Amino acid sequence: MPTTINHTLTALKKYWGYDSFLNLQQEAIECVLENRDSIVVLPTGGGKSICFQAPALQMEGMAVVVSPLISLMKDQVDSLVFNGISAKSLNSSLGMDEQWEIEQEMLSGKLKILYVSPERLVTSTFRDLLKRANVSFFAIDEAHCISAWGHDFRPEYKALGSLKKIFPNAAVHAYTATATKLVRNDIAAALNLSSPEILTGKYDRPNLIYSVKRADNRMSQVCAVIDRHRSESGIIYCIKRKDVDKVCEELKELGYSALPYHAGLNSSVRQHNQDAFIKDRTDIIVATIAFGMGIDKSNVRYVIHSGMPKSLENYQQESGRAGRDGLPADCLLLHSSNDFGTWSWIINNGDGESGEAALKNLYNISNYCSSIECRHRLLVNYFGQEYDSNDCQACDVCLNDLKLSDHSLEVGQKILSCIKRLNEMFGADYISKVLTGSRDQRILEWKHDKVSTYGMLSEFNKRQVRDWIEQLVGQGYIAKDPEFGAMTITSKGWLIIRGEDTPKLLKPAVKQATTRDRSSKGVDARSWEGVDRDLFGKLRMLRLDIATEKNVPAFIIFGDASLRDMARMKPTTVAAFKEVYGVGDQKSKEYAARFTQLIAGFVKG
Repeated sequence: MPTTINHTLTALKKYWGYDSFLNLQQEAIECVLENRDSIVVLPTGGGKSICFQAPALQMEGMAVVVSPLISLMKDQVDSLVFNGISAKSLNSSLGMDEQWEIEQEMLSGKLKILYVSPERLVTSTFRDLLKRANVSFFAIDEAHCISAWGHDFRPEYKALGSLKKIFPNAAVHAYTATATKLVRNDIAAALNLSSPEILTGKYDRPNLIYSVKRADNRMSQVCAVIDRHRSESGIIYCIKRKDVDKVCEELKELGYSALPYHAGLNSSVRQHNQDAFIKDRTDIIVATIAFGMGIDKSNVRYVIHSGMPKSLENYQQESGRAGRDGLPADCLLLHSSNDFGTWSWIINNGDGESGEAALKNLYNISNYCSSIECRHRLLVNYFGQEYDSNDCQACDVCLNDLKLSDHSLEVGQKILSCIKRLNEMFGADYISKVLTGSRDQRILEWKHDKVSTYGMLSEFNKRQVRDWIEQLVGQGYIAKDPEFGAMTITSKGWLIIRGEDTPKLLKPAVKQATTRDRSSKGVDARSWEGVDRDLFGKLRMLRLDIATEKNVPAFIIFGDASLRDMARMKPTTVAAFKEVYGVGDQKSKEYAARFTQLIAGFVKG
């Protein structure tokens, strides 16, 4: 009997405990079932793995999944096995006996899903082995690695283009979280796909709560987020290795559980620290951008950038490591005026990226930092999609965490008038000095202490005025020369000068003794509706005990979304437990007794 999407939906409930498909999952699965090549672009947390794992169970033969990292393969395979699915990974960490056993499973038809690296797949020996097995289809995970235009190009992925020639009857499907049209076209060409179906999901992650702040006592700002998520997992990104070490040590001194991760550490130390984070033996990983691709951890509750990332593409990917389970997660971006220069130096001194494109990326992320528009809208629009809401309820702008100045028009007019008086020849730093009445030698030499706008904003410090200038840039009232940084007034800026438009400028920063609790509003509040938080805490402890017993990450046992549903429904019978989100047949059989016993005891008090 031919397999239909309804059969796959039944398997989705049986093995994963989900009642319905997420956005574009059904369309992607239908491509697999109908043996049509495809390219699927879904955001982190959008359920890409289900798109090839679920149909693999319904088709004859074995699905081959290409994955770039052993750690990523292991987490995926562990999760499948705990759901009762026959899956293995074949990689260099295995002994010869283990590899031989897996090869026999491949040939016997017992294996449904096999994970391999691109390096292994392109060897003639392994391809000869696959020809003797019954391959149903190939799934290329992290497919952006195949494109030189992607942000994680890996040359070994290029050799995967021969799969269509060697296995002409097996469809090839490419999956990634980020791919521009240029990258998608490159993937299709490099893999020699035959008229592939291209499915692109929405870039928006509505459960992520974005916040952008000027760095002002970074450690206090960082700790404020951590304290909202005590004993929960979080990632802190730093620009430089020495910053990673410094932040990590300071956190440890303050009593937090934190470990570092960067390329300067020994590989065994990096692996140990990553493993400790994945298995919840440490709450916080402090890292450079070297950390991330191999992380399949679903319960990261916050990502903090202690400095500005180098592009919006990087920010989308790095912040996207939070909230993969669909529950709300905090994404705080701290920035300073020095970050731009730091990244410029790194890019031009061995980052492998330079030139006009890299500089443009820096300006784009800088404008994002200084903007006072909905963060979700800005990100979605940047990636070429429309945002269909006037209030995301999940960013500092829409949650009214930002305080706007009551004198924005007046301040904007003074700044733009000063730019005009300086003949649009100077950058933000110099302009802010003129407006605050600086006695800098250059200003005196150029006689700019004589212009009418000199000292017009002397009641504010230079940094505050510079922030306002950057906010005007971000809102399109001022244009910044990409090479020299000179400020010029745009046609939109002239509307301010004439009093026909009013910008949004932040009130001068004031240090606050406490941090506002976001849990009472927006998407975070809705995610906790009906959840008994005390019970949730006890369920987390039980989950950790079981994960420790089995030596796997806690999220593989159950995700936070499942635990919250348990703490909401409070099931005390096996039948009721099977109705919890994310509880399939195998996990119900394995864990129902322990969890329902705890819940029953809690309910009785």
